[in-house]
Amino acid sequence: MSRYFLYIASLILTVIFGVATLRDPTWAWALIIAAGVAAIGTTDLLQKKSTLRRNYPVLAHFRFGLESIGPEMRQYFIESDIAETPFSRQQRALVYQRSKNVRDTRPFGTLHNVYDVDYEWINHSLSPASIASDDFRIDIGPDCAKPYSASVFNISAMSWGALSAAAIRALNEGARRGKFYHDTGEGSISPYHLENGGDLVWEIGSGYFGCRNAEGGFDPDKFAVNAQREQVRMIEVKLSQGAKPGHGGVLPGAKVTQEVADTRGVAPGVDCVSPAKHSAFSTPIGLLEYVAKLRELSGGKPTGFKLAIGHPWEWFGIAKAMQETGLLPDFIVVDGAEGGTGAAPSEFIDHVGVPMHEALMLVHNTLVGLDLRDKIRIGAAGRIVSAFDMAKTMAMGADWCNAGRGFMFALGCIQSLSCHTDKCPTGVATQDSRRFKTLDLADKATRVHNFHQNTMHALRDLLCAAGLEHPSQLGPEHILRRVSPIEVRSLAAIYRFLTPGELLSKVPEHAVFKQFWHDARSDTFDAPAKVSAMRIGKSI
Repeated sequence: MSRYFLYIASLILTVIFGVATLRDPTWAWALIIAAGVAAIGTTDLLQKKSTLRRNYPVLAHFRFGLESIGPEMRQYFIESDIAETPFSRQQRALVYQRSKNVRDTRPFGTLHNVYDVDYEWINHSLSPASIASDDFRIDIGPDCAKPYSASVFNISAMSWGALSAAAIRALNEGARRGKFYHDTGEGSISPYHLENGGDLVWEIGSGYFGCRNAEGGFDPDKFAVNAQREQVRMIEVKLSQGAKPGHGGVLPGAKVTQEVADTRGVAPGVDCVSPAKHSAFSTPIGLLEYVAKLRELSGGKPTGFKLAIGHPWEWFGIAKAMQETGLLPDFIVVDGAEGGTGAAPSEFIDHVGVPMHEALMLVHNTLVGLDLRDKIRIGAAGRIVSAFDMAKTMAMGADWCNAGRGFMFALGCIQSLSCHTDKCPTGVATQDSRRFKTLDLADKATRVHNFHQNTMHALRDLLCAAGLEHPSQLGPEHILRRVSPIEVRSLAAIYRFLTPGELLSKVPEHAVFKQFWHDARSDTFDAPAKVSAMRIGKSI
């Protein structure tokens, strides 16, 4: 009967305090508390949805309460400073310090065990370089009518709707001050993106928001109007994203306000559907033709696509289409499975898509093997917050890096993991005006700018220490990894990197190329026959 003790005690106390209140009204507060607990217990016994509440009236709520604050308890009191779940306290502190322009140095040695397997570092030079400026840039689309000189560190795709209007304003103003770009995300260009004049990369998703017709398809005339805005520097076709590749989305009609409807080009109050795939093309060649069409409609701005790698034959089909047609994107952004600022089903968050490092190397190797790497720039995104993260990513094949959650931390995000609830405690990932109106635009824009500036300064220091003068000089030989307690290898020794033009003459001794390159096709995304044959014998 101990499980009913608190409930029975509340009933007895209700009677006792009821009698006491009749004699002395000052006991009313005790009566209210006891009666409230008794009412909760009675409700628990009478309801039928929760067995736990029926078996443990009142007491069950203590469990629910502790369970609800479990993530916060672990994050603040139990997890170590270097436990990355998904970002460690040390990583978040680094962003906060750099965004606030305060000292980011640490005393007494590293918290990392440098003899642990997977510990990584960059080798330094006995002849360090001297670099005057940390404004490292990369030219994208040099043969376009309107090429773009991009910073090597930019804001990754995060839509208005996922982020608040205040967050979008602050991000864009920070980008304007630091002369780096702000990716719109697939939610289109909102008035808040345009308010401060920072450089934009317009992401075109499968919903064609901002450039869609009444049936939900692509409208070239509407696209041209937005794409030719001076503030829009590049066009990015989103094939898939790290958080939920291969998965569409729905913005419920209740959230499709008139303002959202006007921005996305949809009807207010109606579910806004983002399909899992594009309707404007259906083959690798079709994708490249679409990219070429968008480049023309934009007035000659650099145009490319973003993807999270999945089936390797699909990416190989795109690469073969480039080789066969000569139609090339100006850039490709590789999104890793560990990336993603938005909410997604658990299975997609945890188990769908190729992690960024492997995906990046596959894209980089393929372009090198086809002798196209010098014609196409590569960006990469996936849990990047520090200068070392950038150096490693660029050493593995990227020309520049994008960050989403890093810039969210700069805005004040505390990793409360409530992005999907509309109850973000810092006003960053919410559409609740009572929450985001407390976000100070001037201060947060300054923090966004500071984070970028101080991270670029740290990257310069790393390059100087390594004896290099520009991030483009970073290669896999510069990054070392401990692969066992007694063995250290460079990334160049761990991974197989193709030589220029290697794919033009042979299939390299590389597992994924040997398995899928020969059978990939430029006219379809369908699986090769030998892959389909593996399904024979399965009942349908």
